[in-house]
Amino acid sequence: MGAPAARVHELSREWARLGHQVTVLTAFAHHPVGIKAPPDRYRITRREEKDGIDVVRSYVYAAANKGTAKRMLSYASFMLSAIIIGAWRIKRPDIVIATSPQLLCACAGYALARFFGVPFIFEVRDLWPESIMAVEAMKENFVVRGLKKVAAYLYNHCDRIVTVGEGYARKIHQLYEVPQEKMRVITNGIDASLFIPGPRDNEVRRQYGFGDRFVILYLGTHGMAHALDKVLEAARELRSDPDKLFVFVGEGAEKENLKKTAAQWNLDNVLFIDQQPKARVPLFYAACDLGLVTLRKTPLFQEVLPSKIFEYLGMERAIIICVDGEARRIVETSGAGEFVLPEDAPAMVEAIKRLSADREQLRRMGARGRNYVINNYDRVELAKQYLELLGSVGEAAAVQRGRGLQGTRPG
Repeated sequence: MGAPAARVHELSREWARLGHQVTVLTAFAHHPVGIKAPPDRYRITRREEKDGIDVVRSYVYAAANKGTAKRMLSYASFMLSAIIIGAWRIKRPDIVIATSPQLLCACAGYALARFFGVPFIFEVRDLWPESIMAVEAMKENFVVRGLKKVAAYLYNHCDRIVTVGEGYARKIHQLYEVPQEKMRVITNGIDASLFIPGPRDNEVRRQYGFGDRFVILYLGTHGMAHALDKVLEAARELRSDPDKLFVFVGEGAEKENLKKTAAQWNLDNVLFIDQQPKARVPLFYAACDLGLVTLRKTPLFQEVLPSKIFEYLGMERAIIICVDGEARRIVETSGAGEFVLPEDAPAMVEAIKRLSADREQLRRMGARGRNYVINNYDRVELAKQYLELLGSVGEAAAVQRGRGLQGTRPG
């Protein structure tokens, strides 16, 4: 589940469709609740095929997406098992890509690339440990300092860095003095074959009793970074309006606290729904009237580009974007949403009132968003761009190996 899995799956599926051999080395599924399926609980590894992709699963100590100690143990367990099982079960590739967060996953990729003697691409979807500190999950201590050293080592010893946004590339350059020419931006996007606009009055509206109410949807991780307590404050301001319903879909470390707050405030205009299978996610987008994308107010998050933006746009749904920087620029450029300052609940309330009063405007915004995302963020085209990068890195490595061999020949 989640944006990382969607990115890896959709890119890999397209590469396989284009005739390349793709292996994904990953953990047994357990995110975000920390529970493996019964058949996986006592297994060290398993191999399967999915959409033409060779999937090798490796042992992981399953931990829920909350807390620190158990999650770090989970990350370390996967790093070690991935290195061992990868070296054992995977034939020598031409190139290794490892994606972060978290950094220990990238460490496993680096180790395997060196074991096989092939180029290493370090994909950065979020800045660690900077993001951990931004949400105050950890203070500056020996662990954070150690993670910074690990990040610096990986940035400087990989062959190329791929980031999902321009802001990440700028920040890596500023913090770690990595040359800009070493980095390439391959953004997230949408699977246009999955995210197809559908009727508002669908099975989700009927199943959860939305009726004809105006639904404001947050779909995704309920974490420390997402400032969802401010969304509850907005719901409290609007609870006298029977037409408005706030729907939260997903799991995360803050979900229980949010549910407790909603109960304490007697918010009968708030509905929490458990995480959904990926195939049902488009139904929730179709059933909503307005999407929310929120993060906490911190300078680092101005560089963040949440993947759910592209999904809302692809489903022809307007957005209130409570993230400044690149995310705001994309939404405003698309013409499919309005910016509200992060953590500004009163401004969110006013935006919801204004947008909900003009359904025809929302329809036009949604249509503009769909057109924009299809033309700029189609995952198929992004996979081709990524493939061009992989080809250039592979060719450079082959030339380097050729020079090395040539240097060992007798004169």
